[in-house]
Amino acid sequence: MSDGLLQRSVTTAVARNLANTTKTSPKMMSITPRWLLNLLPWVHVEGGTYRVNRTKRELSRAERIEVDLSGGVATLHPEALRSVPLFFRVPEPILAAMVARMKTEEVSLGNKLSVEGEELSKFFIIAQGQVEVLSKGAHGSDLRIALLTEGEFFGEGDLVSDKPSDVTVQTTTPCVLLTLSRKDLESILNDVGSSRDGFHKAVADHLERASMVNRYGERDIDLVSGFAENVEIPETFVDYSANPREYNLSAIQTIVRVHTRVSDLYNGPYDQLEEQMRLTIEGIKERQEWDLINNTKFGLLHSADPSMRISTRYGSPTPDDLDELLALVWKKPAYFLAHPKAIAAFERECTWRGVPPVTMNLFGTSVIMWRGLPIVPCDKLEVKSRYKSNQWLGTTDILLMRVGEADQGVVGLHQAGIPGEVSPSLSARLMGVDSLGVASYLLTLYSSCAVLTDDALGVLENVEVGYYHDYASREMGGFVDGSGI
Repeated sequence: MSDGLLQRSVTTAVARNLANTTKTSPKMMSITPRWLLNLLPWVHVEGGTYRVNRTKRELSRAERIEVDLSGGVATLHPEALRSVPLFFRVPEPILAAMVARMKTEEVSLGNKLSVEGEELSKFFIIAQGQVEVLSKGAHGSDLRIALLTEGEFFGEGDLVSDKPSDVTVQTTTPCVLLTLSRKDLESILNDVGSSRDGFHKAVADHLERASMVNRYGERDIDLVSGFAENVEIPETFVDYSANPREYNLSAIQTIVRVHTRVSDLYNGPYDQLEEQMRLTIEGIKERQEWDLINNTKFGLLHSADPSMRISTRYGSPTPDDLDELLALVWKKPAYFLAHPKAIAAFERECTWRGVPPVTMNLFGTSVIMWRGLPIVPCDKLEVKSRYKSNQWLGTTDILLMRVGEADQGVVGLHQAGIPGEVSPSLSARLMGVDSLGVASYLLTLYSSCAVLTDDALGVLENVEVGYYHDYASREMGGFVDGSGI
């Protein structure tokens, strides 16, 4: 030995060569619980297509307007004004003239854009920022009835009515607005005299349709009730949408390659092919959950109706914000879905208010609840940040959904029983072995999801996850307690 001592036994370093080593299967940090995949009810889809039939909408629904804000000037395409139901059937030349006359206005925080009881006669589109809509309640207090954010609009009715405003609108953040006054609209109609009648006809048609539909835009069903005799019973029917939406199953695919020499000689204690398949399938299912939330064609974030989107009042997600979301999805809501950082931000708000939420056991893990509904963590609801190197600060969204076909909720779509199936709607097929002895296996997963009615899915937007409360420190028994509790 190097230190001059006589070696009296086999060293542990040499003896280790004869020992069996205890191993684990390969681990992968990107694996998550994927609770959304477990909680969604899955519907078997024949032929890879799922058609959602709905009743006919007699009135166009309000959509958010895409505004391009560059160089301090807000612009939009004339057709974007058709997102305003009142302007849906207005002739294109008038829409183009309206856009050309719109002005870009920068408004500071706390500025009143309209005052209840006063005539303003101006139409607003929010290009940047946020405003609150207030109305006098029965007791004379200003009550907040809505919070509007980028892409939303208000005041279109004031352009065609002489009535004073029934709400007060004021900015809660600095805003960039696109505006059109009634005076400018009258000037436009005078300039395009041939289309003036078309504008008034479109407005009259909208107001007539609005008087015949319910708050969902569906035609009212004519009914009669009461004890009076000799009353003529009305006739009615329920019309269906002529162009129902169809969901095609989306495919997630990859090819796994394993050398036959590896799978022949190095299969103990773990099967090499099996481990390659397992880890790849984990990655496929992670992408499946991401698609169910973020896919631009069928993802939940893109499927939510504009009327089912609300913004946080102050950035951080508060109990009030989640209560507002519950007021939207009030018909048998199932669960919230939120990024872990959004859940932490909500817990901070609850702690600050002294109302810590209760917990429940979900698949062996403790999760918090609000108003009896679990808040399920999911990192696929991404945090949007201007700091690309730090994805833990910024804003995200919180979802609330009703699920199941029977309740006209959100459902997952797949097709079980496909060739080479290793799990429902997931197949693995041997493509062959090349001249180098490498075997290739095609893995394919088919899935999608559908929102059966608009009120089955609500979104809380602009959720700030990076705000922390500064609790006042106080001395307690010789030490400083900074908990604030």
